[in-house]
Amino acid sequence: MSGSTFGKIFRATTFGESHGTALGVVVDGVPAGTKIDLAKIQERLDRRRPGAKNDGKFNAAVTARSEADKAEILSGVFEGKAQGTPIAIEIRNSSQHSSDYSNLKDAFRPGHADFTYQEKYGFRDYRGGGRASGRETCARVAAGALALQFLEQTLGKKFSVTAYTLRAAGISCKKIDLKAIERNPLRAADLNAARAMQERVEELRAKGDSAGGIVECQIKGVPAGLGEPVFEKLDATLAAAMLSIGAVKGIEFGAGFAACDMTGSENNDIMELKGGKAFFSTNNSGGLLGGISNGNTIIFRLAIKPVPSVFVEQKTVKMSKGKLAETKLKIQGRHDVCLCPRIVPVVEAMAALAIADALLQERAAKI
Repeated sequence: MSGSTFGKIFRATTFGESHGTALGVVVDGVPAGTKIDLAKIQERLDRRRPGAKNDGKFNAAVTARSEADKAEILSGVFEGKAQGTPIAIEIRNSSQHSSDYSNLKDAFRPGHADFTYQEKYGFRDYRGGGRASGRETCARVAAGALALQFLEQTLGKKFSVTAYTLRAAGISCKKIDLKAIERNPLRAADLNAARAMQERVEELRAKGDSAGGIVECQIKGVPAGLGEPVFEKLDATLAAAMLSIGAVKGIEFGAGFAACDMTGSENNDIMELKGGKAFFSTNNSGGLLGGISNGNTIIFRLAIKPVPSVFVEQKTVKMSKGKLAETKLKIQGRHDVCLCPRIVPVVEAMAALAIADALLQERAAKI
């Protein structure tokens, strides 16, 4: 299958399926000498993994599937440092309930990639969605953890990537408190809003339905000058990274679509001098101008669709004796209700991969 590699210099190729033996990633381009801490990779995977609890409590938003998601480095690291050779990381599956999907062998789930995979390849892995499953993102998170370690060692403590739920199940954060993110099951940046989100999600779970939301991401400490115009602008690269995440249906940077109602003088970011250096006192551009980072915080928002696996009977079609026929389908198995909290670490991982690749391209762009 083509299309499983992201990046030009800092390249990540993921492999594996939801109900296969294992998932994993091969990362090429990690500069030799980069310190690699397996515990930090595992920490990132633990934030994404299914079955994770918040403050020891069950999270109504996520699937009950429990996976250890233990990462094993197979190559490319010696005595805690990258060798400059491909780093392979494997994550074994251990909690597949493939029988939950036996009724999907011939029927196409509404909202899933079942039909399109069938049309493209002529057959498909119906167990949990195969390669199209959100479980594939654990490999991305492992790769992103490598990118984060490289970026933190290169750019220093001023660099950070922080994503959080801004809106879920129709309820929005009224303030942004980054300290609140890991203190609630929805990973929302507002504890009061998080409680209301959780109540609504629990109501939807009881009804067998699901919810969508908005995830916002801030990337701080990115130097000015990253990005490759014309067709590989940094915002275009970030957009490609984010839209490659299965549930993401839209992206906006800075003021985003709100800029449509602004005047030019309102939307333009004010430039000033501070200590002899130029800086922007506003950030409607989201930290990017002409597809190149301007030194401001890069900020974007993602539209996350509702989980398509709902326990509500829906109309669909199935293959019957080589022909399509109408049918009704009720999903079984273990599924998320709202993807926002588990997508947060995936967004951070893909953002880190995009910035790491852009930084290495920038190093090659000038003397």
